Amino acid sequence: MFIHTVQTGESLFSISRRYSTSIDQIRSVNGLKETNIVLGQALLIPLYVYIIQPRETLTSIARKTFVPVEQLRAANPTINPASLKPGMRLTIPSISNYLAGNLSFYVVRNPNLDRALITDFATYSSSISIFEYHFAANGDIANTLNDLAAIETTWRNRVAPLATITNLTSEGFSTKLIHQVLNNPTARTNLINNIFNLVSRKGYSGVNIDFERISAEDRDLFTGFLRQLRDRLRPAGYVLTIAVPAKTSEDISWLRGYDYGGIGAVVDFMFIMAYDWHHAGSEPGPVAPITEVKRTIEFAIDRLPRRKIILGVPLYGYDWLIPYRPGSVASAISNQNSIETAMRYQSPIQYSEEYKSPFFRYKDQQERSHEVWFEDVRSMSEKAQLVREYGLQGIGAWQLTLGFIPGPWLLTKFFTIKKV
Repeated sequence: MFIHTVQTGESLFSISRRYSTSIDQIRSVNGLKETNIVLGQALLIPLYVYIIQPRETLTSIARKTFVPVEQLRAANPTINPASLKPGMRLTIPSISNYLAGNLSFYVVRNPNLDRALITDFATYSSSISIFEYHFAANGDIANTLNDLAAIETTWRNRVAPLATITNLTSEGFSTKLIHQVLNNPTARTNLINNIFNLVSRKGYSGVNIDFERISAEDRDLFTGFLRQLRDRLRPAGYVLTIAVPAKTSEDISWLRGYDYGGIGAVVDFMFIMAYDWHHAGSEPGPVAPITEVKRTIEFAIDRLPRRKIILGVPLYGYDWLIPYRPGSVASAISNQNSIETAMRYQSPIQYSEEYKSPFFRYKDQQERSHEVWFEDVRSMSEKAQLVREYGLQGIGAWQLTLGFIPGPWLLTKFFTIKKV
């Protein structure tokens, strides 16, 4: 399996002939509804034999296949790297020997759709965190979910379902709400008991705590809450996982509420939301630049066991109107829709080698200029490699219903997925 980046004058027909595959296969793996590919577009080619092209080296092929040069040599002992010729065939060795526990989020829709989608997603998931339950200031669970079909389907596919608990209110993630609960022992204990009852009553395998915008003053109380929740869940065999924002230092004031070391000592797994360095309210730029993702991983592994870390990746990007004006808000756009937009407007896709992130510009029907940053098979492969390189537990996504058609192929290329 390898990645081909579209060059000037290429078509799906010429690419399919180059690699002796079919147009339909390329379209299916990449989720392409149309055939009008654009310059710079990255295509996943689902073959394990590579046909050498003019002027290629083993190093350039290694970059396309995400396989180290040494492994390519070992898999092709009869080929002299100094004498590569167009038309030669290289075996692409499997690198799926890394056992990963992948955790992603899923937003419930309706029972029939939940059954179908979760069955599709289950192949490349170890755990699915079902979104979402809220709570009130007294610790009561404040809503219900029609999630039984999702839970049953998850278990049936040997994937562990987790109940996601958030501090979301009608006004967004509430610092005030979590402050009230953490500072009220009665409410805190009530919330813990209600989470336990929810998990056991609904048949979840455990819980994912997604409390966002924790204040610095509540840092220790939050870690203490997690410890108390763990002590309630663990004797019954339930797991405790958490989603946390990405941190690269302790100097960022709005992230001081998250003690990576303390949290890591308590929870079973930590899903790091390694995205939104650029977001809807910011200027245009990469959503998950590899430079910052690496800094986040290195900060984290100094504070907790690396096999507790799940690297969160975004299945979305943002579409900004340009020139950017402070106060303007970009539109979120799925990775798949980003590619379709580039194809619709025939806009060449560029790729930042510094950030390992694709982007493009286009003009809409009203002649307004846009800039889109998103994730593609190249940038996702870079992040999958980081999981292997740093020895993390696995990878996960926000959120599965956004869809990324090549995703399952990529995950099974890089990992063997743990199952319950």
